[in-house]
Amino acid sequence: MKNGKLNRLVKMSLLGVIGFLLMFIEVPIPIFPSFLKIDISDLPALIGAFALGPAAGIGIELLKNILHGIFKGAETAFIGELANFVVGSVLVFSAGYVYNKNKSRNSAVLGLVVGTIAMTVVASVFNYFVLLPLYEKVLHFPINAIVAMGSKVNSHITDINSLIVWSIAPFNLIKGAVVSALTMAAYKSVSSILHEDVNSNRDLVKNN
Repeated sequence: MKNGKLNRLVKMSLLGVIGFLLMFIEVPIPIFPSFLKIDISDLPALIGAFALGPAAGIGIELLKNILHGIFKGAETAFIGELANFVVGSVLVFSAGYVYNKNKSRNSAVLGLVVGTIAMTVVASVFNYFVLLPLYEKVLHFPINAIVAMGSKVNSHITDINSLIVWSIAPFNLIKGAVVSALTMAAYKSVSSILHEDVNSNRDLVKNN
């Protein structure tokens, strides 16, 4: 039992570190403001949520953001890490919960769709009520300036509401789709490794 828990923690830690490293690879998308960049750091957490359960996915999200906060958090007063953790946790918990109810390819796809939609909704609401006001109060970065950055790439963006509708929401939909596609492609090849201790324990029980 103790070995099983330790093995689980080791795997979560490894996935968390991989997620932390992936946070440094960011790709800008020309149709969105420059502060919105896609990274695939939620990929290890999604794989962990599928293989180890939704709670493990949240644990992996927490670890990668703690590590990122230690090295880079001062740049955004840890607001960026808070945003990444909250939004990423919604994605991995929703997807992992649906998948673990009935483990199949269809449930994995459904979980990823549900997770992407949930993430988009939460990201939109969280940005409107929490993140953008925090950037203004803590970093003295006016919301109007953020809106102005958005309007440079999309003339439909004229205020905070249109920023959410035309930038935050579609950005998270695209990010969710990208990470979901990568998860479906990668999960099968790594799931056997993540389940190795479970299979070993089952064989041990049968032999006894």
